[in-house]
Amino acid sequence: MISHNSFPVVVVTGISGSGKSTALKVFEDLGFFCIDGLPSSMSAKIAELILKQDSKYRGLALGMDMRQLEFNDGWNHALKELAAMGIVPQVLFLEAKQPELVRRYATTRRLHPLESQSLGLDKALEKERSLLEPIRSKADLVLDTTDYSVHDLRRVLQTKWTAIEELGRGMRVHIISFGFKYGVPTEADFVFDLRFLPNPYFDKNLKPLSGLDKSIQSYVLESQVGSDFNSKFQDFVTYMLPLYADEGRYRITLSLGCTGGRHRSVSVAESLLATLKKKGYAVTIEHRHMELG
Repeated sequence: MISHNSFPVVVVTGISGSGKSTALKVFEDLGFFCIDGLPSSMSAKIAELILKQDSKYRGLALGMDMRQLEFNDGWNHALKELAAMGIVPQVLFLEAKQPELVRRYATTRRLHPLESQSLGLDKALEKERSLLEPIRSKADLVLDTTDYSVHDLRRVLQTKWTAIEELGRGMRVHIISFGFKYGVPTEADFVFDLRFLPNPYFDKNLKPLSGLDKSIQSYVLESQVGSDFNSKFQDFVTYMLPLYADEGRYRITLSLGCTGGRHRSVSVAESLLATLKKKGYAVTIEHRHMELG
């Protein structure tokens, strides 16, 4: 029999058209047993069946959308059943911006689950977002797939989930570096504008590098302005996080932006990541526009 503690159960859900099928294929490649379209009321039964046998699988991934989540009683009942078995499922919530979802539906020519003669695609997507908000607010990871190709989603999800599965429970902190010229992450709880920091972009020797390089980090963070700011910024974040945790907040996404998302935001994000890891936080990082800047 498999140990409950060593066998993760992941629920993959989110806005229709945002990449659930691709995400499940990623988990399949990671060694998970994957089922799509399973009613939430059956999730505990499936988990129990797999736990009773010696399995070659690393975990169980369940794909659920509007049709399977049986709002809201079915979802809450399923969580209670899993909790009674000692299982707290991790929830991956996928979403994308409205124009991109409309474009994807136009490409595939499929109907949205809520679409009807009296409800067009735009309104159906808006209604779905509203119904799914309670699940989104408690998800372990919210992933905006607007700018991702299928291959981008696969790469990002593999990297993120490998990091997440190593973390303990409790409030999760996700750090995103980004470029304002490419757009602010929609999932951000806090957005910090770092465009006042010294910019390596204008140094021809530093321009090709990124904030992952020590020389860029030194340029940005060891200047007088960079050093003073980074110290105060980290003090603020580490002061703020426990207050949100005390209020029962489950997940915080911090977005740090500069012009192109390659130098300054990446440097500060990496510095914050190191600090939060040392303090024991469950923290992950994403450099969303680093290769574009």
